[in-house]
Amino acid sequence: MQLEIRNYYEILLMELLSDEGLLDELPEDYLADLCCVTLNQLPVRYIRHRVDTHFFENYHELKQMKQGIQAAMERSRTYLKSQSQR
Repeated sequence: MQLEIRNYYEILLMELLSDEGLLDELPEDYLADLCCVTLNQLPVRYIRHRVDTHFFENYHELKQMKQGIQAAMERSRTYLKSQSQR
């Protein structure tokens, strides 16, 4: 049996990367590292279906989650840049 569950932060991060055009702009290996480092800084929120999120979140909460993702992604980019210069 395979369960269909996802971390909602993964979905939001991928949307942010897409909205900023980074999915097409950055190399795949770098994107994978960026996603891992970013998601490791964030809490998890597991969902079965995206529609499930409409039952427990409000605009303010979603805005905070997106701001947290943005801040974590900026820290991740700084970290990855410092690692590539070694």
